[in-house]
Amino acid sequence: MGLFNFILQVVAVLICSYSFVSFAVHGNKIGSNDIPSTLDGPFAPHTAPFDVSLRGNAVDLPDTDPRVRRRVKGFQPEQISVSLSTTYDSVWISWITGEFQISNHDKNITPLDPKSVASVVRYGTSRNPLNHEAKGYSLVYSQLYPFEGLQNYTSGIIHHARLTGLKPDKLYYYRCGDPSIGALSGVYSFKTMPVSSPNSYPKRIVVMGDLGLTYNTSTTINHVISNDPQLALLVGDVTYANLYLTNGTGSDCYSCAYPDSPIHETYQPRWDYWGRFMQPLVSKVPLMVVEGNHEIEKQVENQTFVAYSSRFAFPAKESGSSSTFYYSFNAGGIHFVMLGAYIAYHKSSDQYKWLERDLANVDRSITPWLVAVWHPPWYSSYNAHYREAECMMVAMEELLYSYAVDIVFNGHVHAYERSNRVYNYTLDPCGPVHIVVGDGGNREKMAVVHADEPGNCPDPTTTPDQHIGGFCAFNFTTGPAAGQFCWDKQPDYSAFRESSFGHGILEVKNQTWALWTWHRNQDSRSGIGDQIYIVRQPDKCPIRYTQTKRSFASI
Repeated sequence: MGLFNFILQVVAVLICSYSFVSFAVHGNKIGSNDIPSTLDGPFAPHTAPFDVSLRGNAVDLPDTDPRVRRRVKGFQPEQISVSLSTTYDSVWISWITGEFQISNHDKNITPLDPKSVASVVRYGTSRNPLNHEAKGYSLVYSQLYPFEGLQNYTSGIIHHARLTGLKPDKLYYYRCGDPSIGALSGVYSFKTMPVSSPNSYPKRIVVMGDLGLTYNTSTTINHVISNDPQLALLVGDVTYANLYLTNGTGSDCYSCAYPDSPIHETYQPRWDYWGRFMQPLVSKVPLMVVEGNHEIEKQVENQTFVAYSSRFAFPAKESGSSSTFYYSFNAGGIHFVMLGAYIAYHKSSDQYKWLERDLANVDRSITPWLVAVWHPPWYSSYNAHYREAECMMVAMEELLYSYAVDIVFNGHVHAYERSNRVYNYTLDPCGPVHIVVGDGGNREKMAVVHADEPGNCPDPTTTPDQHIGGFCAFNFTTGPAAGQFCWDKQPDYSAFRESSFGHGILEVKNQTWALWTWHRNQDSRSGIGDQIYIVRQPDKCPIRYTQTKRSFASI
């Protein structure tokens, strides 16, 4: 019996091992014991069938919805959120006090005085007493238009306070506001990131993009909350306030509805609605944001991105950046690099030089995983925004590849797509996996047209984004699409694509294995639309940074 039991134990171990590394066909609903890994790739391209009935209710929440209404009085804090600094021992708490003001451009608005309300956070590891205190800074911003009939906006007082000296992987409680005037929030809590090491990671990281504030956004966020993330990434396009005129009239397509507008208007109260709606999540789960094109919001004196740069706290200074458009931070054994597609990125730019320094300082023995995030994708096979960010790709892809970036997250295209490992439009076992999650639920609805379908390849002259600048997307010179601007079938780099709203969850298991799961809104909260283990192979894909001349397949 002893030998028989031993044989049974050996067989059981072999079965368990096989279950972990043996996989069924990927895509759609995948069983927990049939999860593929990138070691099994590259995968044959697959497109999930599109069901018109599953497009979701992409209609904006009205200002009468109780979730977006102001529920505090006077200078009580609202729109409370947490964001990370560069390391586990520090976080930012942000909130707003006082009411925004909006009126016609010819009527003067007196902004609230930021100095009139203190920026204080009391915090500790127990609810009572909160025996630590941090003081921050405050600001007010305006969105102004020098045109007859347009309304100007001035925000409430925005507060940012940095908490320091925190312990890793620890639950902290906090209240924010101004105790001198009796204007403190209720008690909220957050959990710090694990210490940076190859053996410690946040349990679940939610990745979402192009959220907006629709009924479908509500479904996305409800599903996100049910998945209990420890960190949230928002890959750009936050509120879609710029789909509205300053009088609050909105449209699914701004350029279609308002072609004669003297400037691209924006209705700033949508930012306040969004902050209130998101508070149940982001008051306890740190939110890290990168800018998208809908945050441009041009106003007087050609100012842009004012709301974005004012409302969120970024660890820019802590990570050596001089801009809110690009920064980096650690979350356990992961180093995140957040990049700006709407600011200079060429090799002589401040951003590129910062990126070189940042990547050179990453110690992969401490943070083995390297994840890059920006808004417009380099690898998307949808007609919408096809090859729009090619100039950024030409400038930066080699640098990211040479430092062995593991995963890239993007939004912008309102659908889901996961790539095979790819570099320079060529399947490469050392290239990153590019994942597009621009399917958060925004009002512009779903992208459904693929550039490789007959008659859907865009004119190359229409592809550059006016805000990104430059023209770098030419016909391919090598590979399956040589001589063409688009593939005539789903590209080899595109492993899986589906037009559905949803969000993704990243669970890093150890220094080489990470589980990526994409959840569709139309499924139950536990339903899975796509799932794969992303596996690092540092022995086969070492860091190989050199200053070499790059020859792109697209040029």
